[in-house]
Amino acid sequence: MTQSLTIRRPDDWHLHLRDGAMLQAVLPATTAHFARAIIMPNLVPPVVTSAKAMEYRDRILAAVPEGADFTPLMTLYLTEDTDPADVAAAQASGLVHAVKLYPAGATTNSASGVSNFDKVRPVLEKMAEIGLPLCVHGEVTDPDIDIFDREAVFIDRVLDPIRLSTPGLRVVMEHITTKDAVDYARTQDDTLGATITTHHLVINRNHILAGGIKPHYYCLPVAKREEHRLALRAAATSGDARFFLGTDSAPHTDANKLLPCGCAGCFTAPNTLSILAQVFEEDGALDQLEGFTSLNGPAFYRLPANTDTITLEKSGANYPSHIDTADGLVTVFDPGFPLDWAVR
Repeated sequence: MTQSLTIRRPDDWHLHLRDGAMLQAVLPATTAHFARAIIMPNLVPPVVTSAKAMEYRDRILAAVPEGADFTPLMTLYLTEDTDPADVAAAQASGLVHAVKLYPAGATTNSASGVSNFDKVRPVLEKMAEIGLPLCVHGEVTDPDIDIFDREAVFIDRVLDPIRLSTPGLRVVMEHITTKDAVDYARTQDDTLGATITTHHLVINRNHILAGGIKPHYYCLPVAKREEHRLALRAAATSGDARFFLGTDSAPHTDANKLLPCGCAGCFTAPNTLSILAQVFEEDGALDQLEGFTSLNGPAFYRLPANTDTITLEKSGANYPSHIDTADGLVTVFDPGFPLDWAVR
């Protein structure tokens, strides 16, 4: 039985670091294990220009713990006023590695997102021309569509039409949560990739709602039925290069999670690798863990894989239940079972 596993150092292809005191507090949990991360731009106000992305990158770099080696990969927040020339210049400079599409109102700090997709067509065409990926939060926001159906409807109504009308556009379906998304990704060419979060591999909607509401399991896209969770696990552990890790680690203070209208997000950065090793071992796929965490993402983003390594040992994992920040306590995601694997 395997007791130790060495893999190339992972990257996180979907990460929320927030800003200010929260950034200072949560960044070390990522830099301890990950070499790079795609940084989400949904601050208040959002990161909509290359100048704002550079300022945010500099704040992140200033917060990196001494001795840590970490590279933030910046993104721009797509709005109906985004300038294609600014996007192209940001990519050419090496600053920006993707543009993020939030349908307006889909999730935390998404009010500035896109309502009229025709207005962003020039940006998408420029991105297809220069090979810059579009990261999509794949949910419609129509109030008539059930929240558990919004991802599947987005694929049919928004994603597929965008891809058909913009040949060559490289797209990442972020934090997929349904068998529908898995099946769609499997049928597409190499211009499409899909990230899968840690928490969606271990919780379904019963974990949120059965026996009482669990606010710290509430995220967007919301966890779905068990059949969808199993489809995600099968995709993540399959070795299919279309699928790679994007934790969507999203810290909120407990005070904001426990409000009558609480925030969506799971803070998984501290224990993601321990959880993933356990999931992959349970599914007989430890040999696929490196691909999912360390190889498939760089290949899609056309970046070299990391050359340094990390080692996981089956010796029991210890992680904090909370992170203390100047803004208040942040609860670390609890998978609901003991973790056998730890990064050493």
